[in-house]
Amino acid sequence: MQSKRYSPDLTPPWKKQRPAPEVPADPDLVVEEVTTGFCGAVIRCEKTAEGPTVTLEDRFGKHRVFPMTPRGFLLEGKVVTLVRPQGRPAPSAPARTASGSLAVPGARARVARAGRIYVEGRHDAELVERVWGDDLRIEGVVVEYLEGIDDLPAIVRSFSPGPDARLGVLVDHLVPGSKESRIAAEVTGAHALVVGHPYIDVWEAVKPSSVGIPAWPSVPHGQDWKTGVCRALGWPENTGAAWQRILSCVRSYKDLEPALLGRVEELIDFVTAGGAA
Repeated sequence: MQSKRYSPDLTPPWKKQRPAPEVPADPDLVVEEVTTGFCGAVIRCEKTAEGPTVTLEDRFGKHRVFPMTPRGFLLEGKVVTLVRPQGRPAPSAPARTASGSLAVPGARARVARAGRIYVEGRHDAELVERVWGDDLRIEGVVVEYLEGIDDLPAIVRSFSPGPDARLGVLVDHLVPGSKESRIAAEVTGAHALVVGHPYIDVWEAVKPSSVGIPAWPSVPHGQDWKTGVCRALGWPENTGAAWQRILSCVRSYKDLEPALLGRVEELIDFVTAGGAA
């Protein structure tokens, strides 16, 4: 009698993982390594004795090398397998800034205008700098941050905005009927503009897919929102480290929600229309 031959792989079919899509590791492709959470842009791929590797660079210029293992990376929140590009030409120098504006190679920063843009916190300021920093330096616009929305009326009175010194303000969670909306109405005038986004915190203005999560979690009322987000996502309850993780995943305006993009562009246009530097 002939004996039956069995496959050495005894894993039930329903437990086997489906192959992840293969994605060429082209330069500047932004991915997240699944085991460490390191998020960065592809710098180069190399062939080693142990197998192919990819080097990623985060927003602080830190480089890390990872093996290109199957299902080893997240791209827009989905598991993928990175593969070496085949005969693809190296990309030319970027022609646009992170905000999508045309880049001006070699341009010097202008002397700062009298006008200013205020944002509601350090994280907001860092995000604006991350995406619009090149544009703001060319336009000579300085961004400062508020310690809290309650201080805004006093800041506006002290600043004394005028035709050549316009003041723009970006406020978190600016929704009808809120405290923020009442304060905004109080200080808005011909030379002072207050706009806002609908998010509880500027973290939410970063697209979940860019961070590698399906969605920003709901946090029970009365609980600190940032801490609640860290708990829900299984991150260490260190909001500073969490923010740096989020910010490192922002490479350009494409990683931000339109509700924030439009408001920041509106403020830049408003302030720069207020006279020459």
